[in-house]
Amino acid sequence: MKVMQKNKSGITKKGLLILVLIGIIYIAVLLLLIFSFTYDALIFLIRLFGLWGYVSLAAAAIMTPFLKEIASSFGKPFIKIHHIFAFSGLALITLHPVFYAIYSRTASVFIPSLASWYDFWLFAGRPALIILYLALVAILLRKKFKPWRIIHALMYLTLVFGFVHAVLLGTDFANAAILAIYSILFVATAAAFIVKRIRLYKSSWKKKSG
Repeated sequence: MKVMQKNKSGITKKGLLILVLIGIIYIAVLLLLIFSFTYDALIFLIRLFGLWGYVSLAAAAIMTPFLKEIASSFGKPFIKIHHIFAFSGLALITLHPVFYAIYSRTASVFIPSLASWYDFWLFAGRPALIILYLALVAILLRKKFKPWRIIHALMYLTLVFGFVHAVLLGTDFANAAILAIYSILFVATAAAFIVKRIRLYKSSWKKKSG
């Protein structure tokens, strides 16, 4: 059986390819933002934090159905790789409204809008952040809280909220290239969710039948 070549860190060529692909996405988003940007530096950072944060969270979500594959590709436990992207995404997504609150001088950017159905989705990034932190608490309390998986799975919902928020409100999504990148990430995340549910169903069915 052919064994994949590894470097000193234990990562395989497939793992390096995954990192390069993700890195290209980060760089592409940065360059597209630079070339289309017309406002001050703070607004630039606000947008970059939001865009990069979504990439990190999407990467973490897309990996979840492929525990064994990710572990073998990176030479490390899946949970470590998953958490690198999840926590970096959490940090960036948090900085997005924090810096906007500083810029706009109001804390209302953290409060979900219930003024109308449209406003709720227009500012859907606000409830998305709350749900994201609930998912974080669930994973931290997984040893004491049995249904933690259900709460943690809400991470997928945050990506739905974040995508709709960006489409409706995000100026950067007027750029066709950025819209295409994030649409692909959104579809890939949805596909990962479905694949994970199928794998869990098959695993559960095998246990019951076995």
